[in-house]
Amino acid sequence: MVQFIDDHKNYYGVEPICRVLPIAPSTYHRVKDLEDCPDKRSLRCLHDDYYISEIKRIWQDSKCRYCVRKVWQQMKTDGLQVARCTVERLMKQHGLQGVWRGKGKITTNSRDDQKRADDLVNRNFNAHRPNQLWVADFTYIKTASGWVYTAFIIDVFARAIVSWKVSKHMNTDMVMAALNQAIADRNNPKDVIHHSDRGVQYLSIRYTDKMADCGMIASVGTTGDSYDNALAETVNGLYKTEVIHYLKENWNGVNDVELANLEWVDWFNKTRLHSTIGYVSPFEFEKRYYDNLNLLSQAA
Repeated sequence: MVQFIDDHKNYYGVEPICRVLPIAPSTYHRVKDLEDCPDKRSLRCLHDDYYISEIKRIWQDSKCRYCVRKVWQQMKTDGLQVARCTVERLMKQHGLQGVWRGKGKITTNSRDDQKRADDLVNRNFNAHRPNQLWVADFTYIKTASGWVYTAFIIDVFARAIVSWKVSKHMNTDMVMAALNQAIADRNNPKDVIHHSDRGVQYLSIRYTDKMADCGMIASVGTTGDSYDNALAETVNGLYKTEVIHYLKENWNGVNDVELANLEWVDWFNKTRLHSTIGYVSPFEFEKRYYDNLNLLSQAA
């Protein structure tokens, strides 16, 4: 409305335009005065200007994935004392919205006649240290060159993604590659409980033998029950929401999915705030754990 008056005031005059709109001439002059002298604006408006600049920075750093809750938590981490309702109001005013998770289809391919390990987790996805409990699963992506699949292994303690693999084939080679990467990156940890669903890939002889050779303990959920591997399903859901459905409508194939995964996993582990671990990143949570161990050893 102010812009309309600016565009036509030289021809019609401010007062006649204000009578037609209608808007009080004093309101128009007040807006123009504040534009010329921003220091006259209310303290709340000045605070809003500062807060929205920080909100936009955090939201854009998250590749526009963070919702109100995550933006607010990051602002608190950055030392900005602001009410959650203020963040919600400003994001709504400026059309800023995070991504939302939806439901996906089940990709598990299982066989009831296969021998499987016991369920050692029983839906209790908690760990007291890194490399105590890993969960594994994979999901699907539709691309222009056909279906591709991404396998993840997640350390439950800090929710860190310890390995991933993208493949054109939903087979044992795919999950084996992810397992080998996890073992190497975590320096061959012993007595790790490895939990998965009853997918034939995870029950294959090659996969189970590899775990046994590396001193890992197998744990397998019940048939057709995604809640028995709920943490891995949650990461799959985040991945589909924040990468596959959000970044592109059409994926070409393995190569561009891999590039997107590389960026997302790095951000997920090093930067993304996780509510379950106190709104810090997985790597920061692990660092705090090892720092506390070092302090205890020095005190001893």
